[in-house]
Amino acid sequence: MDFWRLKRADKMAHYFTNDYVKSDEKKIEIIFKNKKYIMNTDNGVFSKRGLDFGTRTLLENIPFENLKGDILDFGCGYGPISIIVKDNSSANVDGIDINLRSLKLARKNAEENRVDVNFFESDIYKNVTKKYDFIITNPPIRVGKEILYKILVEAKDHLKEDGEVYFVINKDQGAKSTVKYLENYYLVTVVAKNKGFYIINLKNQKM
Repeated sequence: MDFWRLKRADKMAHYFTNDYVKSDEKKIEIIFKNKKYIMNTDNGVFSKRGLDFGTRTLLENIPFENLKGDILDFGCGYGPISIIVKDNSSANVDGIDINLRSLKLARKNAEENRVDVNFFESDIYKNVTKKYDFIITNPPIRVGKEILYKILVEAKDHLKEDGEVYFVINKDQGAKSTVKYLENYYLVTVVAKNKGFYIINLKNQKM
């Protein structure tokens, strides 16, 4: 089963499939830490008009000074998290998505912003073969709670022993219940809250 597939009646389905709407590629600017990043976006990709508030809040609350080793950007879209993390750290960065249009844009954006990121297609973690020091994600909430929990819990299998997850979720999208559920699997810390968005850190529980 392809867990990212949504019913065709869902108006958001194009984010998670490769049945594309008509292309209309555009360039946008993202300012982060007083630096300008040029991003190519298109119809059928998430937040095509600019960096969404949740992703920006996530990036603003990640301790870049601690980022090292290998990092995975889950659901990378056109690549803003991957590119900004790579540009502001010495880590090796991989980005995964199931949307081939997003991946094409992400590779183009990495080249234009002169950073080296490895982007590849994966249905959840199907094509992920290594373990990471950090997994960072603005997860696809609209896939539903069951698949969202699967994404977050199975991240454990792709973390190094001391690996961590950083993700963002809105209060109205079940932030509190998600935190409670994940406490069965991780040491959970709410790093920050901003206008209903929770930035959450997950660490493996020490037995």
